Amino acid sequence: MGLAMIEIRRCPTCGSDKIRKIRQDWTGEVEGKAYTVPDLEFYVCPTCQEQVFDRNAMRQIEAHSPAFARSRRMKRSA
Repeated sequence: MGLAMIEIRRCPTCGSDKIRKIRQDWTGEVEGKAYTVPDLEFYVCPTCQEQVFDRNAMRQIEAHSPAFARSRRMKRSA
C-alpha cells in the first residue's frame, strides 16, 4: 500500500499561505561541488524563498548528489 503524499499549504518558516509546488531543475552543492537535479518537483515560498522537499524529491536529490555517490558504488559492488 503506497503512502499518500502530504500537500503543504503553509510555509513552515514564515507561515505564508502562498507556498506552491513547482517543477524545475534544482542545483545543490556539496563540498564546493555543484550538481543539478533535472525536473525536480518541490515546494517554494515566494514570501521567504524557503524550499521544502517531500520524500520523492529527497530521493531524487540523493540519487544525483555526489555526497551519496560512495554509498551507491558500495551497494552496486555488494
